[in-house]
Amino acid sequence: MDFKQLVQTRRSHRRFTAEGVSPDDLQLILRAALMSPTSKGQRQWRFVVVDDPLAIEKIADAKEAGSAFLKGAPLAIVVCGKPADNDCWIEDGAIAAISMQYQAADLGLGTCWAQMRGRGLSDGTTATDVIRGVLGLDDTLEVLCVIAVGHYADERRPQNEEALKWENVKIFGNDD
Repeated sequence: MDFKQLVQTRRSHRRFTAEGVSPDDLQLILRAALMSPTSKGQRQWRFVVVDDPLAIEKIADAKEAGSAFLKGAPLAIVVCGKPADNDCWIEDGAIAAISMQYQAADLGLGTCWAQMRGRGLSDGTTATDVIRGVLGLDDTLEVLCVIAVGHYADERRPQNEEALKWENVKIFGNDD
C-alpha cells in the first residue's frame, strides 16, 4: 500500500480482539514515534507502553467520557512531555502519536487516540494526575494522549474522497 492509500484507509478503531500486539510490531510502532520530527530536534517526548489490562482499565477511567474503548485494547501507549523542557511538547507529542498510528495501520493494526491533556474527572482531578498515579510517572511529565493499539474487531470504510472539505483550503500565491 502506498502512502496515499494508507492515509485514506487509516481509521480510528475502538473495538479490538483479544490478540496481543507482537514485540516486532510494537518495536516498529515505537520506532516510528522515535523517528518523528520534533521542534529543534529536541526529542523530549516520553512514551509509556502499557499491556497490563488492569492498568489500562484505570487509565481509561482517567476522564469522564471518551476513553472507555481503551478497556478493550490489548496495548496502550501513553504519550507524555515535559512542558518545562520543551514549549512544543504538545505538537511534538501529536506528531509522534500520528506517526505511531500510521505505522500501526501499515502493519494491519487498529488504533484510536484518547485525548487526555486538559481532561479529567468531575471532582477536578486531571487525567494526567490519574495516569501519573497508575503508572508512577514523574510529576514533571504531562500526558497528551493515550493511543489504543490492537487487532481491530470492527471494519471501517476508507475515507470518502467526495466528502473532503476542500472549501477549508485557501491557496495563496502569486496569482492572488
